[in-house]
Order: sequence, then structure tokens, then C-alpha cells
Amino acid sequence: MATHFSSTGPMRSIFQLKSNPPKCLLFLPDSCHRRAETATCRASSVSVRQWSSAANYSRLVKLSNKPIVVRQLAHKRNGVVRCATIEEIEAEKSSIEKDVKARMERTIDMVRTNFNSVRTGRSNPAMLDKIEVEYYGSPVSLKSIAQINTPDSSSLLIQPYDKSSLKSIEKAIVSSDLGMTPNNDGEVIRLTLPQLTSERRKELSKVVAKQAEEGKVAVRNIRRDALKAYEKLQKEKKLSEDNVKDLSSDLQKLTDEYMKKIDSIYKQKEKELLKV
Repeated sequence: MATHFSSTGPMRSIFQLKSNPPKCLLFLPDSCHRRAETATCRASSVSVRQWSSAANYSRLVKLSNKPIVVRQLAHKRNGVVRCATIEEIEAEKSSIEKDVKARMERTIDMVRTNFNSVRTGRSNPAMLDKIEVEYYGSPVSLKSIAQINTPDSSSLLIQPYDKSSLKSIEKAIVSSDLGMTPNNDGEVIRLTLPQLTSERRKELSKVVAKQAEEGKVAVRNIRRDALKAYEKLQKEKKLSEDNVKDLSSDLQKLTDEYMKKIDSIYKQKEKELLKV
């Protein structure tokens, strides 16, 4: 529906001519609303000025002493695609590599902790690393609430900072898989390591072998995640196929390196277990 506008009032509405630069603005009175699909006004009430913009615009159909017909057009602005810079691509690659190394190092630490919790013929405070105690309603690690010493090669001495936790510590040790009976004298807890039988040593050796394999699986999973990250960069056209092949080769070398580390600490632990 057409609407007529008077020539009075401030000029505010903005319209852009369809012709190529220089582009023009068409100023219409306040009564000319942008939302109207079609509007009519007289040429004497308009002025044309230079302007350029990517915003929505209106197209001038006719300019003369006769009424001007202006049609509102919806101008679709396309998204802008920006290519990643070399620095950004290198930063993403570096981030992936750092994450891989950090996670593989944590895996090695986890394997060592698991190995230390498996007792050998000699006493070691690390044997109690995985013991958790119920302390004021929350599970906490034993070493955080007690001092652990090795008076000799076959015993451990646990001295809690809070004597009221003695019973909770005793209960946690009994329910663990250490296979030791705690001796609570009201001040400290003593643990005496029984001699390992040949059969028990073989059983513990199997436990350690399983823990080593779990560590290797974790390393392989880290490698898999990194490969997916590289493939994602390739799909985004940030890496070429040759780039991904080179990075995959380097990743495999790093994976092999950490596999050897796991094998090394496993063999050392197995040797300790089987030593009579």
C-alpha cells in the first residue's frame, strides 16, 4: 500500500541508489518508515548525498518532479571467511604437541604410582600412596594426614597428625589389598611386612604386568586423540596431507619413546618382585 509524505519535517530516512559508486543517500521525512515495503514522496522533499555502506538499503526507482516510488529491499550480507595465518596454525600444532607430551608424562607418573603401591620384599612409604582414609566425612590420602617412616627394611611406622584418626587409618589399611595387619598402640600404627612367598611374587608380577599394559593403552589413546586433532586441521585446510603425514610420523616416534619408558619401569619392578 502506497503512503504519501509531506515535504516538512527533518530528513532522517536513509536510502542507497543501486548504481555503482559514487553511491547516494536519499533523505526522506520522518513520516517515511523503513518498515514500509512501498512508499511514495515528492522529489521536492528529498536531497541526494554521497554515501557507502554494506547495510540494508532502499532502491530509487525514479527521480523526477513526479512522485518517487521507493521500494524497501532486504540486502543479505554474506559471511566473511578469514584464512588462518601461519602463526595461528603453528600455535595450534604446538598446542597439540604440548598436550600430548603432558598427558603422556602424567601416564608415566600414574604407572609409577601403581607400581609403588605393589609391595616388594622391602618396606617403602610409597606402598601406602593409594590408601584413602575417611577423615571427618571425606576421603583423604593417608600421607596427607600422617607421617610415614621406615624404621627398618621390613616395617612401616605411621604417625598421624591427629590421633583421633588412628582408628580410621587402621580400618583403611585392613580393607586394602596390602595384605598387612596394622598394630595400633594408641599413638602410632606399625606395619610389618610378611615375607613374600614364591607364589605370591608371581601373582604380584601379573598385577604389575596388567598395570603396565593399562599404561600403554592410555598412551595409545593419547596418540589417537592427537591424530584426530591433526585430521581436523587438514579438513579445515590448515594442514596439507603431507603435513599430517609428517606430524603423524613424529607422533609415532614420541609414542614409541613412552612405550619404552613403561617397559623400562615395568622390568625394574618385576625384578624387585621376583628377587628373593
